[in-house]
Amino acid sequence: MHHTKSLSRASRPWKGLPAELSRQSRPARASRAAVERTVHGLFFLCGCLAVASVLFISVYLVASGLPAMLETGVTAFLFGPVWGGKNGPYGILPFLLTSLAGTAGAMLLGVPVGVLTALFLAKAAPERLAVIIRSAVSLLAGIPSVVYGLVGMVVLVPRVQRLFGLASGACLLAAIAVLSVMILPSIINVAETALRAVPKEYEEASLALGATRMETIFRVSLPAARSGIAAAVVLGVGRAVGEAMAVIMVSGNVANLPGLFTPVRFLTTAIASEMNYASTGSLWRQSLYSIGLVLFLFIMLINVCLNVFIKNRKEV
Repeated sequence: MHHTKSLSRASRPWKGLPAELSRQSRPARASRAAVERTVHGLFFLCGCLAVASVLFISVYLVASGLPAMLETGVTAFLFGPVWGGKNGPYGILPFLLTSLAGTAGAMLLGVPVGVLTALFLAKAAPERLAVIIRSAVSLLAGIPSVVYGLVGMVVLVPRVQRLFGLASGACLLAAIAVLSVMILPSIINVAETALRAVPKEYEEASLALGATRMETIFRVSLPAARSGIAAAVVLGVGRAVGEAMAVIMVSGNVANLPGLFTPVRFLTTAIASEMNYASTGSLWRQSLYSIGLVLFLFIMLINVCLNVFIKNRKEV
């Protein structure tokens, strides 16, 4: 009996301790909740700002570019073979086909090199060599576009001219070569991250079933990372389609229908080369805004197609 009373007395000081601790922690909990609400509101504000920016750009391009397109005629504007500059007519078919051909050529060269480099860095390269290659890739990502264009103009264009016996080496081939190098950092970095995120269990199971290392990499790791690799391709396409400064220095900047050894002009370079000369309010300037609208829709269409047919494709 005495022992029970002593236990009850000994336990009395502990009875009030949780309540006291809870009273002391209420300000801390309130402060923590306030911080969480603030951070949540900040994230929400950033998300709204991003959406508002896209909406503003979309509305501005539609409002600025649609009148000239309607005045010229949508069909005549998109499929007209002649761009007359100041005096018209305004047909952007040469620019549109050149952008398609240049982007396709850059992806044809850049995507295999970028994905294979990412595979090597993520799955096969010794650590010291991988560090060196990653540093080189990071350096490529940090080089300004004008430097790519300058090197292409001084080094690549004269060699293309001599190699193929052309009057000028500034052509679609030179632009494709420069673009294929420029998109490599985006593809390599994102694809390597996706490959490193593949669970080790997938590869271990494949090896346990008797597959070789290369078979595991190409038949297990690569398909498992397909979503991330598709995201890398989307980034590369966006970089290739939206590039202007480097392309204008090596492509010749002439409104011709695309040919591999022909001086050409891209959608981006058409805007960059003529916007300063087009008078405000003129049909010429409004047509340049229309090119911007077409370029915007063109990039959106490519991204949607890649996401639908590559990134979200299910395993059969």
